[in-house]
Amino acid sequence: MNAQIGYIRVSSVDQNTERQLLSVELDKIFEDKCSGKDVDRPALKQLLEYAREGDVVHCHDISRMARNTEDLLRLVKDFNSDGITLKFHKENFIFDGTNNPMQQLMLTMLGGIYQFERSMILERQREGIAIAKAKGRYKGKQINKELHTNIKQLFSEGMNKAQIARTIGCARKTVIDVLKR
Repeated sequence: MNAQIGYIRVSSVDQNTERQLLSVELDKIFEDKCSGKDVDRPALKQLLEYAREGDVVHCHDISRMARNTEDLLRLVKDFNSDGITLKFHKENFIFDGTNNPMQQLMLTMLGGIYQFERSMILERQREGIAIAKAKGRYKGKQINKELHTNIKQLFSEGMNKAQIARTIGCARKTVIDVLKR
């Protein structure tokens, strides 16, 4: 039986995922709460291991799958070469391995736009931090105390770092950083 699988991603643990794939009937959902800057995401890795030939992976939009054009194109190619269909709902694109030059062009262009958008956000953020530092108002990265408490609690209960990252839905690096403090 072919599974209908959802992949949902938001950039931080504070963001809400409810709007993504709201009206899509799914058999299983994989959810990441971390940046799409690369493919080093716990739920994405689980999805890549889980999905089988004939399955359909649903994603709200292209930027949720990847914010890097190279990663995006590789992911689509990898899914399709394994016989897995990828459906992006917002753009109404379906990639099933069929050669569609127009869709491939649009995927590449939109992937580039999302990568550019991320770069611009980071640039504006750096500029804002520089201005705030110059005015003596920059406090540095604020700590999410609840996240830190949860990570430390799970670690004290014997969970390893990778399990904590999967359970909480954050990057393993976040867990490592919190446990160093």
